[in-house]
Amino acid sequence: MANVRLVAAEAIGQVLRGRSLSAVLPKYSQKVADNDQGLFKELCFGTLRWYPQLNAIINHLMSKPIKDKEREIQALLACGIYQLMYMRVADHAAINETVAATVKLKRLWAKGLVNGVLRNFQRQQAQIEGKLSKNSEYKTAHPQWLVNRLQQAWPEQATDILAANNLQAPMCLRVNTSRCCRDDYLQMLADADIGANPTQYSDCGVLLDSPREVTGLPGFAEGLISVQDESAQLAAALLDVQPGHAVLDACCAPGGKTCHILESEPKLASLTAVDLEQKRLDRVKENLQRLDLQAKIIAADVGAIEQWWDNNSFDRILLDAPCSASGVIRRHPDIKLLRKDSDIDNLSRIQTELLEKVWKTLRKGSMLIYATCSVLPQENDQVVAQFLATNKDASLVKIEADWGQATEYGRQIFPSAKGGDGFYHSRLQKNS
Repeated sequence: MANVRLVAAEAIGQVLRGRSLSAVLPKYSQKVADNDQGLFKELCFGTLRWYPQLNAIINHLMSKPIKDKEREIQALLACGIYQLMYMRVADHAAINETVAATVKLKRLWAKGLVNGVLRNFQRQQAQIEGKLSKNSEYKTAHPQWLVNRLQQAWPEQATDILAANNLQAPMCLRVNTSRCCRDDYLQMLADADIGANPTQYSDCGVLLDSPREVTGLPGFAEGLISVQDESAQLAAALLDVQPGHAVLDACCAPGGKTCHILESEPKLASLTAVDLEQKRLDRVKENLQRLDLQAKIIAADVGAIEQWWDNNSFDRILLDAPCSASGVIRRHPDIKLLRKDSDIDNLSRIQTELLEKVWKTLRKGSMLIYATCSVLPQENDQVVAQFLATNKDASLVKIEADWGQATEYGRQIFPSAKGGDGFYHSRLQKNS
C-alpha cells in the first residue's frame, strides 16, 4: 500500500484546491492499508484542523510561497509540522517519512525543501512560536475573517467557540426510543464494556467516552441507534409532531432529523423529505431502511415548490437551511479553508429565499422550525428578523428551554468540549 503521509498530502492537496474532505476521503482511504487508516485520518483531520496555524509557520519559514500547482508539497509541509507539534510520533520518523513522500510524489526538487523546512522548525520551534504569538491566525487556528465575525457577534463567547472548534468532536448517539429506552441501551453499552453517559439536554442522546466504529456498537444493525449530535437531536422535539400530521423535512440529507421525527411519532399521516442531490438522498434512504421507517423522498430544489409540491399543506416544517456550517467546524475542519467571508451574505440570501418559499406550503395555524448549524447571526436571527418583517402572517413562538442561549428570535447553541455542536433554532407559526 502507499506511503500514508503521501496519501494524506494528496487528499489535503485536493482540499487546498477547493474540494471538501468528505468528498475526497473515500477515494484516498482506499490507498491506505487497514492498519494505517487511523493514522491517515488523524493526519488529514488534524492537519486541516490546525491548518491556519501551520500555514502561518510555513510562511514564516519560507522566503516565497509554494506555487499553486504544487498544493501537495504545501500539504506535506503542513502535515509534517502537524506531526512535530501535535502527534506522538518520533521527530526523526515524522521528518524522514514526510521527506520520503516527496520522492513517491515524483517531486524530487522538493525533497531538500521539505527536509530543510521541517528541520528548521524542529530546531527553532520555541523561537518561531514566540515570534508568531501575536498573529491571530496562528493563535486561533482560524481564518481572520471568521475570528472577526465571531468576536463581533459573540465578544464574551468567541474565545471558547474558537477553542472548541479546535477539539475533536465527541461521538454522540440517538437512541431509537420507539424500540428501546435510553436507560436500557446504556446498560447494553455497559455490558459490552463501552463507556457512555446520557446527554444533558436530549432525552434520547448518549455520549460515548471515546469514538468507535459505529457498526460495532450493540443494536446498530437492528436500528436501535443512530449517530447524531446532541444539538441536532433537539429539532424533533421542537416540532412537536402529532398523530395525523403531514410533515416536511426540507434540505433533509443525510436524514438524521428525518428519521428522528419518524421515530418520535410513528402515526404521522406522511413525511416528505426533500433535498437537492440524489447522492445525498441515497444516504437518507439507507438510514430509513436500516431503521425500518418510511418517508416520501424527493430530489428537487426545495425552493422551487412548483416542481415538487402537490398543494397539500403541511402541519409541520423543518427547514434545516444550507449554511456556513460554522458551528460544526470541529467535525469538518476543512470549513476553515473552504469558506470565505463573502459566502455569508450569499448564504443569508439563499436562507431567506428558502424560508419565503417553503412558508407557502405550511398550513395556517401550523408551525415551522428554522434551523442552521451556524453560529453567525447573519444566518440566524437576522434571517428570521427579515422574514418576520415582510410576512405579516408569521409570528414568533418563543422557545423555552434550558439549553443554548436565548436570542431575540430563537436559541443559539455554541460548540462545547463535552456537549453538542453549534446550532440555531427558531420557531415560527403561521397565523390563522
